[in-house]
Amino acid sequence: MLRNIILDTGVLVAILDQSDQYHNWSIKQWENIEKPLWTCEAVISESCFILQDVYGGEDAIMALVERGTIEINFNLNREIKLIRNLMKIYQSVPMSFADACLVRMTELILGSSILTIDSDFYIYRKNKKEVIDIIIPQ
Repeated sequence: MLRNIILDTGVLVAILDQSDQYHNWSIKQWENIEKPLWTCEAVISESCFILQDVYGGEDAIMALVERGTIEINFNLNREIKLIRNLMKIYQSVPMSFADACLVRMTELILGSSILTIDSDFYIYRKNKKEVIDIIIPQ
């Protein structure tokens, strides 16, 4: 079982949308992860927006948070300077707000990995120079 997993938007969407091309891959990963998974409000917001036309999608996300399957323990007020700095460093990629929060979370949660379908995480670095451990489709 994988532990200390940080959840990105694409995987959360794929888990709940059976028509998503990464649905089966995401489900297989989900089954091998110790709960809870960690994320931030930005990922929840993006996922709800993307799933607004998928019947029950937004409610399913809220249920995962309410049950504690997904935990949000990220405080933007405490982390804003570092988030802004990350977004400036990677503005040529560009780095989304949600991605910046997830990178910062990898710095805060030791031994964590990001569960993602976003190849930009190959580019981003934690602590300015360290490769981020990611779980991504090959």
